[in-house]
Amino acid sequence: MQIPARADYGVRALLTLHRAGKPQSAEALANEQNVPARFLGAILADLRRHEIVMSQRGAEGGYRLARPASEISIADVMRALVGPLAEVRGLRPDLTEYDGAAEHLQEVWIAVRSALRSVLEFTTIEQVAEGNLPEAVTRYTKDPDAWVPHIRLA
Repeated sequence: MQIPARADYGVRALLTLHRAGKPQSAEALANEQNVPARFLGAILADLRRHEIVMSQRGAEGGYRLARPASEISIADVMRALVGPLAEVRGLRPDLTEYDGAAEHLQEVWIAVRSALRSVLEFTTIEQVAEGNLPEAVTRYTKDPDAWVPHIRLA
């Protein structure tokens, strides 16, 4: 799975908003995380449309979380910014059908979606910001093999 810049930047902005505890401008968030301000502005607009952040105008204005960080999962952010967690050729894994030698491939794609959910739906902005990661995350990161790239060169 590739994690697009939109998702990475969006989560980073939310982590910064949580830590700041007060409204922040898109420019301040972009500077804090060293990301392009215009791109982050578009990301924040999408997060606002999905009611993950709120914006307010004025001298004390800026963006803030629309609900507590403990209620915003990484999956919420991913879905708001990039769509479903797992798709196969634009379809949900449960809508795929295969014949012949590939007849069991749908089960693999369902398992991939389930594995992503087990981490992303149960990991909140608050947990990441505070370094109090759930067991679904630490179970994977404790495995030394998780830190090693598996690249096969031709």
